[in-house]
Amino acid sequence: MSSVHINRVVLTGNLCADPDLRSLPSGIPVCKLRLACNTRRKIEQTGQWEDKPNYFNVTLFGARAENAARYLSKGRPVAIDGRLEWHEWEGQDGAKRQAVEILADTVQFLGGRDSGAAEQVPAGATQHASPPPSADDIPF
Repeated sequence: MSSVHINRVVLTGNLCADPDLRSLPSGIPVCKLRLACNTRRKIEQTGQWEDKPNYFNVTLFGARAENAARYLSKGRPVAIDGRLEWHEWEGQDGAKRQAVEILADTVQFLGGRDSGAAEQVPAGATQHASPPPSADDIPF
């Protein structure tokens, strides 16, 4: 029996910090984003609803990375479509570390905090991604 595996993430949220753009030794641009998305939940004791923030690390490559660094800034809303990638490494202290990040295939730049309307997306910002380089090549 064949099984189908799906690894897909779709999120909308606001950037927690300005994009961090760097380059791989091969020259491929890499941009790191930190995205905050709220989850609404009901407080059992009071019956009130509250927003609980969730934070996600997002990585972009190539033209998407350059466009994100050029056009995005802290607080800007974005929509991300990508996949989860799990990494494991040994820290300087010898302890094993793990992290899950989102490798973005597409990024939609949404309206600024004050505009409320979607902006035109720069060319290349929503193109489908090519396979990313190895995680060992990423400079941060």
